[in-house]
Amino acid sequence: MKPLLPVDEAIARLLDAAVTVTDTETLPLAECDGRVLSVDLIASLTQPPFDASAMDGYALRSADAPAIGSVLTVIGQAAAGHAFAGMVGEGQAVRIFTGAPVPQGADTILIQEDAEVLEGGKIRTAFDVTAGRHIRPRGQDFTEGEAALKVGRELGFTDLTLAAAMNHAALTVYRRPRIAILATGDELLPPGSAPQPAQIIASNTFGVAALARQAGAEVLDLGIIADDDRLIRAAIGKAVAAKVDVLVTLGGASVGDHDLVQAALKAEGMQLDFWRIAMRPGKPLMVGSIGAMQVLGLPGNPVASLVCGLLFLEPLLRSIARRAPLQRTTTARTATPLKANDHRQDYLRARFSTDENGLLVAEAHAKQDSSMMKILAHSDGLIVRPPNAPAAAAGAECPVIRLRS
Repeated sequence: MKPLLPVDEAIARLLDAAVTVTDTETLPLAECDGRVLSVDLIASLTQPPFDASAMDGYALRSADAPAIGSVLTVIGQAAAGHAFAGMVGEGQAVRIFTGAPVPQGADTILIQEDAEVLEGGKIRTAFDVTAGRHIRPRGQDFTEGEAALKVGRELGFTDLTLAAAMNHAALTVYRRPRIAILATGDELLPPGSAPQPAQIIASNTFGVAALARQAGAEVLDLGIIADDDRLIRAAIGKAVAAKVDVLVTLGGASVGDHDLVQAALKAEGMQLDFWRIAMRPGKPLMVGSIGAMQVLGLPGNPVASLVCGLLFLEPLLRSIARRAPLQRTTTARTATPLKANDHRQDYLRARFSTDENGLLVAEAHAKQDSSMMKILAHSDGLIVRPPNAPAAAAGAECPVIRLRS
């Protein structure tokens, strides 16, 4: 039997085979959060479109206030959306509010806190006046024709605000990756069912689907398929017909008498890349392809399925979607001693806290049975134990993976 494949090599091979999306779609701006621009986004106007006041105060000519105590006559008012139509002349000022166009002739703003209001519509300066102060020059933010957002940009809330300011109501982005999820097993029933003896509730699909959606994918749920070669092959055919980017199978990928998935996939044309990884939990993971569709076979065990989903499926989908990988890995101090490890890479479910110095501390759960989903749900992350790692005392530094980004 071939030796188990190291985790890092398995991830690298999976990502090397990933094919990024090239299809695009144009969507309303409000639907573009988390999407990736497929073209440079060009500003259709200049922002600000005029020299604008950055403060409430008075627009005036700096030459008319050479020293503190200069007196000027207020001749009008300018507000956002309401420009002053005239020109500021010698010894004059215009009351102005934030965002309003700076009147012609004025070259500075005296903020209202630095102006003493006098009788007869006059003001006296109470602070030094400098040309250009508190004025946002035309085009300070961006100018018409500027590519203010570049192709490949993963759009967040700041980008969408900028796109709106650039007067774009819709954006052209890459389509989302599409995945199909196929769960198999005679023993499985959907949540809400009344299981009979020897039956259990299927749970993996929901966590894997949520992880996929968070990575930016659209999910096709192929349902729970019984351990029947004909039915499994028909479900695989549905995934191929739907032209999904990735088919994710849950369970049945080993080679026991009741593990039919791998054989069914091969019968439908799958080229097996690798199978069986040197990790715990998650050893039965399988990777292959059917034409342009990648196949990722996750273990049927819920904990192993989700750990493998985090390590393999999430980066795969983000790569296909042209999104940057999430940085989940960091280091922590162990709260308790750790045993020496064997030839597999272990992922210990753990709670995180911070010590008196603000450093991250990871405490592994006393039980690490991969059948215990509740432990994973109540974990903040995973302590990574490399193959053949020696025993570690409490307080030792170790790599950890955050379960929540």
